[in-house]
Amino acid sequence: MNAIFNRRSIRKFKEQAVESEKIEKLLRAAMQAPSAANQQPWEFIVVQDKEALGMLSQVSPYAKPVANSGVTFVLTANEKSLLVPTAWQQDMSASAQNLLLEATELGLGGVWFGVSTSDVVMDNVSKLYDLPSHIKPFALIAVGYPDGQDNVFVDRYQAEKVHFDKW
Repeated sequence: MNAIFNRRSIRKFKEQAVESEKIEKLLRAAMQAPSAANQQPWEFIVVQDKEALGMLSQVSPYAKPVANSGVTFVLTANEKSLLVPTAWQQDMSASAQNLLLEATELGLGGVWFGVSTSDVVMDNVSKLYDLPSHIKPFALIAVGYPDGQDNVFVDRYQAEKVHFDKW
């Protein structure tokens, strides 16, 4: 599981398209995530067009790297599929992490931009894609070939944050 230890947020990408086979592998990994009561609320918008990526990069002040990505995934949750309505963000987080780990496995880099953390950004994404009211935008994940930044191990383990059997 080297991808777990090597994954880093990559924000600068080469001007290189991500192959359709890799996009499918990324989506398959995202959809293998665990979810509450197996509700699998995820639906994805795959954005590859440069003009569309440019518009998407404007939905949040933090999303600028989207413009130069090879592909960006808009992760959304379908409220109609929720069996455990309070768990959709946990489900979507697992899906996002799977996608990012698969990107590392495939020699790609990626970065996760929160959308559901801001009503304004959620509204911006919803308007940009004319999403129906039951589709909730969760995150953007920009993916591409890293340009000058590697997915390399940085030890983040902190023993003082581990508590055995009691606080």
